[in-house]
Amino acid sequence: MHALITGMNGTVGRVLADALRASGDEPIPYTRDGRPLDDPRNISAQLAGTKPDVLFHLAIASKSTGLENEGRRINVDWPAGLAATCALAGVRFIFTSTAMVFSDNARGPFTINSEPDASHGYGLEKRTAEQRVREANPAATIVRLGWQIGRSPGGNNMLTFFQDHMQRDGVVRASRKWLPACSFLEDTAAALIKLATMPPGLYHLDSNKHWNFFEIATSLNHRANLPWKIEPTEDFIYDQRLLDTNLTLPPLSARLDLPNNA
Repeated sequence: MHALITGMNGTVGRVLADALRASGDEPIPYTRDGRPLDDPRNISAQLAGTKPDVLFHLAIASKSTGLENEGRRINVDWPAGLAATCALAGVRFIFTSTAMVFSDNARGPFTINSEPDASHGYGLEKRTAEQRVREANPAATIVRLGWQIGRSPGGNNMLTFFQDHMQRDGVVRASRKWLPACSFLEDTAAALIKLATMPPGLYHLDSNKHWNFFEIATSLNHRANLPWKIEPTEDFIYDQRLLDTNLTLPPLSARLDLPNNA
């Protein structure tokens, strides 16, 4: 399988590329080619030049480059253009969205039938992008991800959050009332590869069956053998879990020593 990947140098992209290589597939990085990413000429040139079987769209607007309306152009217009071009070229399109399409006021856990309600910021951009992708390419696969967990701090993953808070505050405050959507990067990458051969549609990827943020943070602290101070709170009450009966990830307990309470 030839897999074209946007954001291949990002947190998920690097692990996905390694997993593809390990399975005998070829990951191919999407490049700018001197034009704006959402330029239709760039998109068409990428597909014509690489001839992929599947395009994994992982990239988001991360660093500002001064481009006008950059967030919307990168997070909304670009995936819509990719979806449309893939439809014309007969290339499988897999778009990674986020649990943040649901606002903090929504009542989880969320199924694929739950209605997204994010009304501003990144969550709204991703919610809008999902709609645009569906309209442009009914055969697209949209997959919502939760917070990613890496092997060590670095990049956009949960361990980096802990490290940053320890350096800033000397403590990580973790709510017992928050059940975050989250999964280990390796499990996310394996599921994304599997999706390339599954029916198109909407999927949720989440390894959190019933554990709260304090339990997860404490277990990760022990696993990483790092001197983080984890302080329990109850100041954030939210069930963010993403449920899906069509594709299940290994539970967090497969990698962490977690209580079995449901």
